[in-house]
Amino acid sequence: MSRMSSTKNLIGIFGEQSEERAVSIGDVIAVLRRNGVSPECPESIPFALNDTTAGTETELQAAVRGEKRSVDLAMTIEASNYYANMVRRAASGDTSKRLVSDLDRFLHSNYEGVWENSLVRFPRAALSSFADTVFRHDLLSDKNERKKGLRGDAHKFVVSANGEEYIRVPISYLLKLALADVIGSGQGLPRLIKRTGYEMMHHFTNDNTSPETSSFHVTRILPGNNLGRKIARETSRRFLLTQLLMIYANEKFLLRENGQEAMVFFSPHPPVRQKRLNECISDTFYRELFMSPCLSGWDHGEAKHNYMHLCHEVLSRSQLNAVLKLKDAGIIMNNLAVLPNVSNISLANNGTHVSLGSVTLSRLLQDRTSGFTGVHEKYMGDLVVKIVEHFLPLFVGVYSASPYRIDFRDFHPERVLGFLPHELDFTHLRMIWRRWRKKAKIRICNHSITPFGPMWLDQLIGSVFRLKGDFIPDFRMIDYLVSLMSTEQSPALNGRYGNTMKLKSDLKELGIFHPDMSLYLLYKPREYDVMGFSGYEGRYYSLFEGFERDLGHAVNMQNLITAIACKYVLEGTITHDHIPDSPFLESERRQIIFCSAIGLPTFYVRSDAPDAFMKRIIEKTAKVRQSRRYPGYLRVRLNEYLKALADIVCEDGRELVEMAGIGDTMNDFRLRIKDAERESAISRLTRGILGEANIGSPFRLNSDEFNLSAERYYRDSLRKRHVREALALFEDDLRTTDRGFYGDDALAKALEFAVKEGDAARFLERIRGGVADGKISPDDVVRLVYLVIIVEYFEQLIQKRREEEHDTPPIYRAGNA
Repeated sequence: MSRMSSTKNLIGIFGEQSEERAVSIGDVIAVLRRNGVSPECPESIPFALNDTTAGTETELQAAVRGEKRSVDLAMTIEASNYYANMVRRAASGDTSKRLVSDLDRFLHSNYEGVWENSLVRFPRAALSSFADTVFRHDLLSDKNERKKGLRGDAHKFVVSANGEEYIRVPISYLLKLALADVIGSGQGLPRLIKRTGYEMMHHFTNDNTSPETSSFHVTRILPGNNLGRKIARETSRRFLLTQLLMIYANEKFLLRENGQEAMVFFSPHPPVRQKRLNECISDTFYRELFMSPCLSGWDHGEAKHNYMHLCHEVLSRSQLNAVLKLKDAGIIMNNLAVLPNVSNISLANNGTHVSLGSVTLSRLLQDRTSGFTGVHEKYMGDLVVKIVEHFLPLFVGVYSASPYRIDFRDFHPERVLGFLPHELDFTHLRMIWRRWRKKAKIRICNHSITPFGPMWLDQLIGSVFRLKGDFIPDFRMIDYLVSLMSTEQSPALNGRYGNTMKLKSDLKELGIFHPDMSLYLLYKPREYDVMGFSGYEGRYYSLFEGFERDLGHAVNMQNLITAIACKYVLEGTITHDHIPDSPFLESERRQIIFCSAIGLPTFYVRSDAPDAFMKRIIEKTAKVRQSRRYPGYLRVRLNEYLKALADIVCEDGRELVEMAGIGDTMNDFRLRIKDAERESAISRLTRGILGEANIGSPFRLNSDEFNLSAERYYRDSLRKRHVREALALFEDDLRTTDRGFYGDDALAKALEFAVKEGDAARFLERIRGGVADGKISPDDVVRLVYLVIIVEYFEQLIQKRREEEHDTPPIYRAGNA
């Protein structure tokens, strides 16, 4: 489920039919029953037994370690007209000297020598003939029509130094070139390795700034398979290959010899140093430095690059408009405000997206005689999303997290509330801000205060009164625009065709969004006519501490909750009327997700709320009482709400759990809720960061110190832990491949070519210790890459055979997300 590669499909994402047609819940139930889908037959429920396909997209953090004189980011800044103009204007008094001194500090005070999201430079002669061919093809303006020539910005990716041609590309593209070089350099390379490796190349793409990889194949849940475990193994194998390609590129492309060490790892929040740089440069220069050129993954890469620019421009403007909303909401009480930077850095947040597809729904939509059309899919899809959103607090901080420190000096509402004014009703926004101020360590004489504005004054007050600010579990969920709120005239999830385009048009007029951008939702319907499958994409995952323990169980839980939601729809027990479409009710259920991300212990819902499903959950929640502060509202404890959700999942999903064989996921789930301080993702990640910094509490360090320690932990200790787990899982997969190649001559020859000793497991045991540290010979790196490719081929082969034994899966268009 990777990104689209054709312009036609790209337009399909952004365009949408404007015709508004409606069906009823009765119509949806009737047409599904005629096709054998009913709650009386639990195995027929979408996303239940053997019905789910799945894939992931992982956004990674890239960095280059090296001295200033050798690293592209520093070289580009120093050589830029922007820097020269700033120095000249500061000298003449036309601009603040502080901006230049801050920029110089960024360049000259990098004590760790780590430059996040820098490009790399290396001699073009280091590329194999095949890798150079791939590079030349990716520089085309239209990859389907060579005669249109090169991209308009092609000159940026080839530079001259000392009379030699150098390639200058982001690390996201370096990964693809490295894989191309591996499969293009091997003498007598078996066709199986070459063909499979070539197909895998296209799954190394990019997000706005970060490298992004997508599943090498769509995973199908089949009898005896644990979907979450399969997804975790595929994702870990992809991460292992990514690390191997980095080791390969650093040596083969002479990066290390030229003073650069490229790295990729999981890290959820924007780098501290990149945020500091963003504060002293223009938005245009920021985009020039950090927006990905989109060399891989799209036929019209330059057009996609321009789209990335549009996203940054729109979100930067949108955050400024959010400040006005804070004043309208009464959170900013006067005209004194610290305006956000005109360049917004939220696109540098990284997460994992998990897409689920339904074989049943996709097949019905493919079969025009079924009677199940896109109109029915839209009605059901929007309703399922509304139901699932009630359960999303079970994931935030529980399965993934983004630990983050905020100092008192930064605790301005216009900074810490981010995009929440566009995501929540003013009522819930004010409630959250009041409770956040109460939670944070910003109290003097039992009164919460916020910074006054002048940095020197806020630092003095914070120091004298020991105001520490706050520590939050999932900063990414607050810092990024994760889910846009509907308008009164244009609900996003009312089940009607064309509603999304109407909402985006409204949001454009309000200065919040742009119609050309894909609507941001926490749980996003994936429509068959656009994506080639019918399903949903979970976009609420930040950082997983482990592949099987966290990602695997999270995927099982996401699939289970989606199946439960489909069951409710088929039973007719929940309709769109039960969860009415209004911005306030959207905000009411989504505020709980943001409370989880901030770490607030309570939230409030209306006692007479028309959301029938919310009412059912609250009835099962213990220790709920009438609010003394907010008449007509109930005060709900978040931990009790999570327990109520867990009870509902266990009660309503019992048959589905038994069919899927995910009892271990349910046991793990109960433990995470019951003993969150030990078992939740946020608790384990925080312990790792504290151990890295050798402290006992996040408040022992200021925000920069803690967040830099977190980055160091992600870059080193956690990355090595991920590599070790990936190797252990890969070794198990390799043994399965080693036993299963009999009867497949191509597979046997490929294994023999990759491992001359004849025993792949013994080879892996010999080189295991050096992989995490990068201390492995170039020849062994190449052989291990071959083995990863072979295992991927075998996994696809086995899945194809098992699918043929059961039924024919739906058609997936190449490269769909």
